[in-house]
Parts: sequence; structure tokens; C-alpha cells
Amino acid sequence: MATTPTLTAERILEATEEVLRRHGPAKATVVDVARALGVSHGSVYRHFATKAALREAVTERWLDRTALLLADIVIRDMDPRERLRAWLTALFEAKREKAGADPELFATFSVLAEEASAAVDRHLTDLTTQLTTIVRAGIDAGVFIADLDAAETATALFQATGRFHDPAYARYWVEPGIEGEFAAVVELLLRGVTAGAAA
Repeated sequence: MATTPTLTAERILEATEEVLRRHGPAKATVVDVARALGVSHGSVYRHFATKAALREAVTERWLDRTALLLADIVIRDMDPRERLRAWLTALFEAKREKAGADPELFATFSVLAEEASAAVDRHLTDLTTQLTTIVRAGIDAGVFIADLDAAETATALFQATGRFHDPAYARYWVEPGIEGEFAAVVELLLRGVTAGAAA
């Protein structure tokens, strides 16, 4: 006789993502998630006290995939200019991949992100903290302008590239020439932070 896998928070989140993909955020329910797992909805509530908590957790899990990918770039041993370029490029590519590979789920998570403001705030803080680390490394190496405030500069860089990672602009990410536009913006930003203005 086959044994049922232990119900874990991770299994619930995986099932929730699939239910959201099938039904969308308006129609997906905790009962649907429980049904997909073959358990009672009470079992789901033992891990996530409310539907809102479940939706916030699945949104955070989705956002964390991008943050983890980018965290690897932050610790790479490379010129800070190239590390900054690589980080911004990876962010753009990750967001564009999510929007293009699974547009229904991307649209669903865009809706959920508006509800799960705490998860989004944590995600944005995580990303700007990663950028701050890169900027500070560039300042310490004498590559970036010495009197830059690392945190303020990271926030400015993040905001200046918003068109290439904010889901509100997703419809533009498939337009011809978008890669060239992105490269031009990144080059301009690198020149702006680089000591001696030579990126």
C-alpha cells in the first residue's frame, strides 16, 4: 500500500501555485488546494492560518526565486562594474522569463503582489540590499565615485531601471529593441557611478 507523503508547508505552496495557475487568484480557494493535495482544508489551515497568509507565503516564495538567483551574482569575484551589469541583466532576464514562460501565472502573481504588500516590501528591500553590497564594493575598490552613499545609490539604480523589472512594464519586455534600450540605460548608469567617468 502506497504511503501518502507528509504534508509540509512546501508541498502546500507547490499545490497552491498549481491551483493559482489553473483557476487564477479570484477563483482559487483553500478547498481547491486541499483537494489537489488529497487532504482536508483544515490540514492546510494548520500550516497557514488564513487564506491571506497562504497567498502571502506563495507570493513570497515566487519572489524569493529571483532574489536567490541574484544573490549568487553579489558574491562573485569580479570587477564591480561587471558585477553591477550582470546583476541588473539577470534581474531583467529573470522577470522577462517569468512573464514570457508562464504569462497566466505571472499575471496571477502580479495581482497577488498587490495584496501581499509585506512580501513585496521584503523582496524590494532584499534586492536593494544586494545592490547596496555591489555599490559598496565598487566604492571600496576605488572603481565607483568615493563619496557616493551606497544605499542611496543602490535605490536610485533600482528605480532608474524599473522599466526593465517592474511587472507594470511587462508588456514592453517583448518589444523589438528592448535589449538595446536596456543596455543603453545600464551603460549610462555605470558611467554615472564610475570614478573618472570611464565605464
